[in-house]
Amino acid sequence: MLILIPGLGWTRKMKSETHRIIKKLFLNASAIIGFVLLGIFIVIAIFAPFIAPPKEWRCPYMMPIVTWTSSPQPPSPEHLFGVAGKRDIFYGVIWGTRTAFRVGIIVTVVSTLIGLFIGSIAGYYGKLFDEILMRITDIFMAIPFLVAALVLAAILGSGLNKVMIAMTIFGWMYPARLIRGNILQVKEEQYVMAAKALGVKNYLIIIRHVLPNTIFPVLIQASMRMGSLVITAAALSFLGVGAPQGYSDWGALLNYSRNWMLGGQGEALRYWYSTVFPGAAMVLFVLSWNLVGDALRDVFDPRLRI
Repeated sequence: MLILIPGLGWTRKMKSETHRIIKKLFLNASAIIGFVLLGIFIVIAIFAPFIAPPKEWRCPYMMPIVTWTSSPQPPSPEHLFGVAGKRDIFYGVIWGTRTAFRVGIIVTVVSTLIGLFIGSIAGYYGKLFDEILMRITDIFMAIPFLVAALVLAAILGSGLNKVMIAMTIFGWMYPARLIRGNILQVKEEQYVMAAKALGVKNYLIIIRHVLPNTIFPVLIQASMRMGSLVITAAALSFLGVGAPQGYSDWGALLNYSRNWMLGGQGEALRYWYSTVFPGAAMVLFVLSWNLVGDALRDVFDPRLRI
């Protein structure tokens, strides 16, 4: 006698899908490296007050002045990464991790939401909406991102919040383009047409039916953009329009070392520590997000499923 158990097929399918995801994520060396690196940065950001206790709790992101000597000082037991710009490099790298997450997460989330809204309207409604919104998008995309952010940040004034505003204004176009293209592919699917025939409102169709089937590529792209946005913010701080003087930011640390990067006569690597430590932090941070983004793409991209 055959006994049918309700939900058994669905349960097996879920187990199979979970097994596939685990296999993709944890049997892939690059994915493991990415998640481990990202986990290390998350731990550093969370426990920054214990790793590098601030002297002034009212503004812990400000790097304290530890010497009055203008030239960089080599690593020592008191200053593990050395001193640059009269400030402790170790303190700046640790608290700069929090700055990197703050900039990356806020700019990525806000710009992606703006892009989703504009791209969804353009892709779903099409015609005049699509033409106008995509021409505006083309105009923004024609302007180099770093140059546009630099000019706008200079107009708004220096400061990390101003930099994030500038980066958001010129960072929404890529998710908008991507979600528009995905919606153009699925809006003629039968489940969308059935919802329209039943009289479901357009905004509910977009939220309940269209976005859930088109948003994964946007989320993957967002994870991979996180690192590049942090690099852009660091570049703006290096150029003097980003983080304020003394603020814990990897780009600001490199700015303090700009006059010492070439060392002295016959000793080019004398002040290597002033650029290696903040530079390595940026490289590893970007690498972790890129590897995580690749891993997520391998898991959720249906074209790569075996």
